[in-house]
Amino acid sequence: MKVAYLLESEHAREILETMIIPQLEEDRHGAEVAGMMFFFDNAYMLVEGCDIAARLQAISEKTGMLLMACDRCCYQRDIADKLVAPAGIGCFPNVYAALAPAGVDQVITL
Repeated sequence: MKVAYLLESEHAREILETMIIPQLEEDRHGAEVAGMMFFFDNAYMLVEGCDIAARLQAISEKTGMLLMACDRCCYQRDIADKLVAPAGIGCFPNVYAALAPAGVDQVITL
């Protein structure tokens, strides 16, 4: 099964840091994660120098997982040029286009 995560809640960081990232790093998540889209303050999790960003960058480089942050959220926070290398910025049309070839089965909002 292929999934994509939309990270918009204030609890998304805890869920990623304590559950999803360790599972992905240990190849025991149970689903293939095609991509993650970050909204609001969660976009800070993709900023260079952040531990979570480094871990997600490594996972993305290993698996090809898409990392994208909301463009408006990045511009409002002045971080558009500070994201880790594989992360892009965009809006829903961009994430739809990027994930279309992956054949995502479920989209999960956290």
